Amino acid sequence: MGRAYLRYSFTKGTLQEVDFMFSSGVVRSECSVLDIGCGPGRHAIELASRGCRVRGIDVSERFIEIAREDAGSLSATFDVLNAVDLKFEEEFDSAICICQGAFGMHTDDGNDRAVLRGIARSLKPGGVLLLTAFNAYFSIRHHVDARFDAAAGVSTEVTSVLSESGEAMETELVTGCYTPRELRLLAESVGLQVIGVYGGEPGAYGLQPPSVDLPELLLLARKTS
Repeated sequence: MGRAYLRYSFTKGTLQEVDFMFSSGVVRSECSVLDIGCGPGRHAIELASRGCRVRGIDVSERFIEIAREDAGSLSATFDVLNAVDLKFEEEFDSAICICQGAFGMHTDDGNDRAVLRGIARSLKPGGVLLLTAFNAYFSIRHHVDARFDAAAGVSTEVTSVLSESGEAMETELVTGCYTPRELRLLAESVGLQVIGVYGGEPGAYGLQPPSVDLPELLLLARKTS
């Protein structure tokens, strides 16, 4: 997709989402932030523009290339890396893993657990995580054109994506879906203290309760030791 990714409406809420990161205490100026599944770097670059030191990782070489181009001289670095292979040890004050860029994109439960375990290991004691996951309740109620596997908690839909040149390609989107309870239990299983699980949608992050009508769940958690 390359830069075509940035044409999608769900990418237009970057400023509000970063505002929420500051207001909710996920990040602060001059803190170190790990952005897991950073895509073309829209959140990482905005965070760096506000004084954070950011490291973004993504499996897409093209996304990392775009992020490096757009970051310029800002304090943001980017690497091609699979989120299941995080090897950082207590290096970051904060971590974000949002827009299902790295979490919830696996049909194997062990991969999501590995991602979350790696994030927990990457945080310094007291470090805070913001993670989003697709809301299973919303998928069941609203995604009438998708196939929902109730046993696996996985939604599959066929859609068309565009390349940078505008060429369309039909593809399957496979998304792992979660309930608030599942997110809490998974976070606690890797040693994170859950601050709360909230409902949200792109460009409208907040601390509202989860709902069957909000597409995403927002997990706020802290590493205690």
